Amino acid sequence: MREPAAGVRMRLAFLFPGQGAQTVGMGRSLADLHPAAREVFVRADAALGFSLSRICWEGPEDELRKTVYAQPALLTHSVAALRLLEAAGLRPSWVAGHSLGEYSACVAAGAIGFEDAVRLVHRRGELMYRAGSENPGTMAAILGLDAETVATVCSEAASAGIVVPANLNAPGQVVVSGEIAAVERACEIAKQRGARRAIRLEVSGAFHSPLMAGAARGLAQGIAAVEFAEPSCPVIANVSAEPVEDAPGLRASLERQLLGAVRWEESMRRLVAFAPDAFVEVGTGKVLRGLLRTVAPEARAHGADDPPSVAATIAALGAPAGSPAGGARS
Repeated sequence: MREPAAGVRMRLAFLFPGQGAQTVGMGRSLADLHPAAREVFVRADAALGFSLSRICWEGPEDELRKTVYAQPALLTHSVAALRLLEAAGLRPSWVAGHSLGEYSACVAAGAIGFEDAVRLVHRRGELMYRAGSENPGTMAAILGLDAETVATVCSEAASAGIVVPANLNAPGQVVVSGEIAAVERACEIAKQRGARRAIRLEVSGAFHSPLMAGAARGLAQGIAAVEFAEPSCPVIANVSAEPVEDAPGLRASLERQLLGAVRWEESMRRLVAFAPDAFVEVGTGKVLRGLLRTVAPEARAHGADDPPSVAATIAALGAPAGSPAGGARS
């Protein structure tokens, strides 16, 4: 991939992970080494009124996996890593986040303040869990079939109940969501159609499906109470796979997100078409870099998870030398 001319700001795409990437210990090494990262966790604890940092760093895993904690934990870790990249002079030209990660992306674009975002995703987790209890459902990953075929599979399985494509992650990787019997039926049909695997996921509800209608109504109220600013860079929206560049558009996209499919493959293709100099996965894990490689194996991609990966990314992308520090405002 071409390198930018000396002195020219790199055109970077920041990617933010979603639920499922969480792991006990996430963010602790960043907070231990960098005051700016620790400050983000301190602010999250204060905003939520409980020790999210303890759950992130000590678990137990069963606790961290709960939707109500996993979502603010992932956002907080992403923002802690983001602040270190910003302090080193790295800022995105575009941002995108997978489901929950879209809220982290909005923070990175300056559209939502950090405290507002962490409270909002905590509420999002509460609402999603409640909706899953009131309208039990599940999700399953279908591997080896294209999105069009999976959509047909869902239509054929609809006689058993509600089931829809929920996460269009990558070529040959589509997650379906809905009522348990319908998802099980969709898995059976998918295998008959040649799917390599159909794997039930450990989730507390049928996310990104009509079963989340109650949660979506409650979340819309929460979103309406939050002040949105004009973003500093385009946010590639999950529901449209298109760049959103204004505050009302971002608000509307987040309101639609919980009932709509996460069009991640299309989102990555849209970003690749902009020809960024590099992609950076900001926060926990490397799932999004793996998905990116399925559509753009040549893309230059880095991570910002722990001190070594943050330092390596800063060094690779030509930011000023020295240890990242300081506390950029949110």
